[in-house]
Amino acid sequence: MPDYLTRLKNNSSRDLQEFRLNRKIRFLKKIDSLIGPVSVRVVNALLKPQKRLSGKITSILVIRPGGIGDAVLLLPAMKALKGAYPDAVINVLCEKRNAGIFHLCAEADKISLYDRPSELLSAIAGSYDMVIDTEQWYRLSAVIAYLTRAPLRIGFATNEREVLFSRPVNYFQDKYEMESFLDLLGDLPEKKNLKEESFLTLPDKEAGEAEMILGPFSAGKIVALFPGGSIEEKKWPLQKFHHLSRLLVEQGYALVAVGGKSDYRDCCHVADGIEECINLCGQLTLAGTAAILKRASLLITGDSGIMHIACALGTSTLALFGPGNEKKWSPRGGAHAVIRKSIDCSPCSRFGDTPACKKNRECMNLIGVEEVFIKTVELLER
Repeated sequence: MPDYLTRLKNNSSRDLQEFRLNRKIRFLKKIDSLIGPVSVRVVNALLKPQKRLSGKITSILVIRPGGIGDAVLLLPAMKALKGAYPDAVINVLCEKRNAGIFHLCAEADKISLYDRPSELLSAIAGSYDMVIDTEQWYRLSAVIAYLTRAPLRIGFATNEREVLFSRPVNYFQDKYEMESFLDLLGDLPEKKNLKEESFLTLPDKEAGEAEMILGPFSAGKIVALFPGGSIEEKKWPLQKFHHLSRLLVEQGYALVAVGGKSDYRDCCHVADGIEECINLCGQLTLAGTAAILKRASLLITGDSGIMHIACALGTSTLALFGPGNEKKWSPRGGAHAVIRKSIDCSPCSRFGDTPACKKNRECMNLIGVEEVFIKTVELLER
């Protein structure tokens, strides 16, 4: 088959995968908005869970639907939870799209998929002393927590879902999401003793492969680039990313483009004609991508799950924010930096929803190549 036909076939396959994923996400949100409120009232009226804990906590269910970013920011809470209850078995109920993160989390003893009916039903039927629903807004995860009949049920009190928890917790829009997840643990002392370290465990195989790939550049600074993302409004223009790449190469930095299969064309655009840029987009597992980020000196990205992975590995990030609220989502600490333009409609994202932009993504388009380049060099020279 000619190369152009192969590329066309691969691109069509990636587009189809991305379309199916986005369709599934929209479907789940629509279902929640339609039947979520009614489901809350029905289960609360008809089913009464256990009243008290029978003894010490030995079994915990943590519910985390959604994307990669939320999953990564939950990891410190997972670490504190395991520290408080070292003998407890922790089952994580997540989605296929974020399950890879929990496979890199040493504190997760078992992983079940929220979007696989057999595993969802098995998780609901389990016996738990504690269930923590980490979903911020949608109601069906709270219904699932209630259906387990666990005596201790914890979750965010953001709407009518709060009546299904034995311990509802306040949620704040301008609070760093990692801290919001820690709020679910109450006054556990273990959450105050978390060290500044990596919260992801990298397999030896992927770490070795990253060493082989990036070994020739180990003497210099390696800059990772992630131009993709599932939300178009959060992307920095590709032509600007490409221009930035050329400036960085002229300064002697090695570049590596990362991302999933659906980000492949974006990465190709950024790396086009730049021999010094290794394009690994769509070629690695999530663990493999994490291993590459661990070896990089800096990641340049939009507001994305990849950004949170780099942060959790201790890699510096330069994040370009537009629709997202940097107070809630941007990495903390002097090793990280954020560039955003303050316009009257930004940030507009709320509870995981980003509305279609009516201003041609002005908040992202206003971010200039020169200012990103200057900030990049500043971070690399620290």
